[in-house]
Amino acid sequence: MRARPFHLGWFTNFAVDEWTKPFTGGGGDPWDGQFYVDMAKAMERACFDYIMLEDTLMISEAYGGSTEVYLKHNIMGPKADPSPMAALIAANTTKLGVVATFSTMAYPPFMLARLCSTLDGIAKGRFGWNIVTTGEDLAAENFGMDKLPPRQARYDMADEYVELCKQLWASWEPDAVVRDHASGTYADFTKVKPIHFKGKYYSCRGPLNCAPSPQGRPAFVQAGGSPRGREFAAMTADSIIAPSMGVAGLKAYRDDVRARAAAGGRDPDEIKVLFVVAPILGETEDEAKAKAARISEAPDYCEKALAMIAATTDIDFSVYDLDKPLPEQLTTNGEQGTLDAFQQWGTGKTVRQLCAEQVSRGLDGLVGTPEQVADRMGEVMAEVGGDGFLITRPFTTNISRQYITDICEGLVPALQRRGLARTAYTKTTLRETLREF
Repeated sequence: MRARPFHLGWFTNFAVDEWTKPFTGGGGDPWDGQFYVDMAKAMERACFDYIMLEDTLMISEAYGGSTEVYLKHNIMGPKADPSPMAALIAANTTKLGVVATFSTMAYPPFMLARLCSTLDGIAKGRFGWNIVTTGEDLAAENFGMDKLPPRQARYDMADEYVELCKQLWASWEPDAVVRDHASGTYADFTKVKPIHFKGKYYSCRGPLNCAPSPQGRPAFVQAGGSPRGREFAAMTADSIIAPSMGVAGLKAYRDDVRARAAAGGRDPDEIKVLFVVAPILGETEDEAKAKAARISEAPDYCEKALAMIAATTDIDFSVYDLDKPLPEQLTTNGEQGTLDAFQQWGTGKTVRQLCAEQVSRGLDGLVGTPEQVADRMGEVMAEVGGDGFLITRPFTTNISRQYITDICEGLVPALQRRGLARTAYTKTTLRETLREF
């Protein structure tokens, strides 16, 4: 039976590249974006679906009530705005999808719709919007709010926000631009109309003041962990970002969002669920295991790991004993899916053990040779049923050229030899690429 290919994306941000290890650039100035342009070109040669530029809107002080650990270890910052980076990558690639993270809290809908349409034009139909509602109260304070609304309200607002943006993108009919030299008419005004949107949370006259982009709307990417978040993702997303856990958990997550999509009248096959993983590769299994051990046994590993989890969940993990289980099942107004995947409530694992399991982002069997890891990824996808993986750096490390090479020139060719990854692009737009198989 011929192997079924799955999709590959990469989860990263416009931030500091690796500067603490011997075989890196030594932490030079990354802010001209050329490191990430080079990364995107390597990904395009490997035929990835998309690069996803993550973003947050604050410097966290969730761990220990201070920014000290975050700035010392460059955790979740400093980072730069993803929109110029998305444009730069799009202008330097021809096939790779480019996804940028924009918060519904931070952008007025009209400005967001216009920005996405502009970027999709630059990318010639390869742009995607990673829709986030923002999960950190400190970010809310940066935008003049005292705190975030509860998660339910944030998703209710996001439903209306996305609907408004969709109407703005549709405010120009597809054939509105006529460029008629005889009459000197660029656009037919009868095909560009106000939308007069008035909702519970937002209102907008429209129309959008930029011409339609190649896709009409960007591809939608979203991460939904809580039941309400999963509902939003199931009804909205073209691709869903999901945290990794045991194989049974991966299958349960995918089955759940597909069932929600079907119940809401969507074709579940329109949604591609990509699970976040961080393979660690070596020429031998022992070499790969030694790499993983160097990460997890570093003196500051647990501090960095817990600070990263704290930043996205708004929970101060510095108060918990590393050598005891978490004393209670935790909940958050931040990223509940990330929290659930980390805490593994009921297993009795200590906090230190939970941290150690995060090195390759929570899925076992991804430390080894490219051939071993490719086999494991194939096995997982066969059991889960699809749709693919979102590669990211091993937990607590920064992205490096060495790691990019390991994935793009080691792991991906091994997947391609097994028929598990595409060897060429056949579609033009990002949405078409996601729905290719």
